[in-house]
Amino acid sequence: MAITQGDINGVGYEVILKTFGDSRMFDLCTPVLYGNTKVASYHKKLLSMQQDFNFTSVKDASEACERRFNVINLTQEEVKIDLGKSTDVAGQQSRESLNRACADLKAGKVDVLVTAPINKRNIQAPDFDFPGHTEYLSHQFGCSSLMFMVCDRIRIGVVTNHLALKDVPGALTHNLLYDKIMLMNESLKRDFGITIPKIAVLALDPHAGDNGVIGDFDMKVIKPVIEEVQGKGVLAYGPFPSDGFFGSSEFNKFDGVLALYHDQGLIPFKLMSFSEGVNYTAGLPYVRTSPAHGTGYDIAGKDKASEQSMRNAVYLACNILRNRQEYDELTANPLK
Repeated sequence: MAITQGDINGVGYEVILKTFGDSRMFDLCTPVLYGNTKVASYHKKLLSMQQDFNFTSVKDASEACERRFNVINLTQEEVKIDLGKSTDVAGQQSRESLNRACADLKAGKVDVLVTAPINKRNIQAPDFDFPGHTEYLSHQFGCSSLMFMVCDRIRIGVVTNHLALKDVPGALTHNLLYDKIMLMNESLKRDFGITIPKIAVLALDPHAGDNGVIGDFDMKVIKPVIEEVQGKGVLAYGPFPSDGFFGSSEFNKFDGVLALYHDQGLIPFKLMSFSEGVNYTAGLPYVRTSPAHGTGYDIAGKDKASEQSMRNAVYLACNILRNRQEYDELTANPLK
């Protein structure tokens, strides 16, 4: 399991170390952290952890030792840590970690990727012009993807990811909506083992336009897409007004919910599962998960961050890899 260090000045190292401080985690996977043993040791000293939790330095992921916490040192130079602050050094370290982990994923040296939180501003560079992990990974692997927020109560996908709200309506084309619904349907089957998934599509306008009184976008743009995928056997329904859909717990009747823009999906998701949710990137040729929280600068180095979201990201990565292997085996040679 490749694990990126994220922003070294945030809570990334804390939640990673707390997660693997429990030796039972090594029954699930062999972790390989792309970071720095000195940075890891610095963060470890700030935590109330067992002192016998040690790091194994390896030069390459292929050398990773089972039942050990392996670390690939990205640099031999001293790395300056400024807890709770956004720095250029932290951004450069985040980029290097992500690039190296993705290269090893492509080379088959690791099976899955778990990413610690990054700062979306300090990671920017001439060779990194992406608003987040999801867009970067889609570019790296040359494919469409879906930001899929997952917890035990709900799975919410987002059509437009990290996009300014004023730009959302123009981005919601027929083809984009169609692709995201089909991608979610395939992910629910292959990644989550749901044979016949039910998908709810949310509306853009209040009350889904209220039959044209408020707007006609939902009936003219979204409804025809839903009808088209239904014709292909996909159980997609909607568009549903967000307020009533979540307020009445209608989401409990569906295997996946497709939100049209970031906050439409992320606000209800984080209200349900702020400290335990997982961000999964569906549609990639590889499995990638991440804790659903950010860098947590305000609590960095204070031993206050919960590791449950990171632990769940590890669990989900392992589960999805197994689900994919089983699905691919079962569907590999179907009868005509």
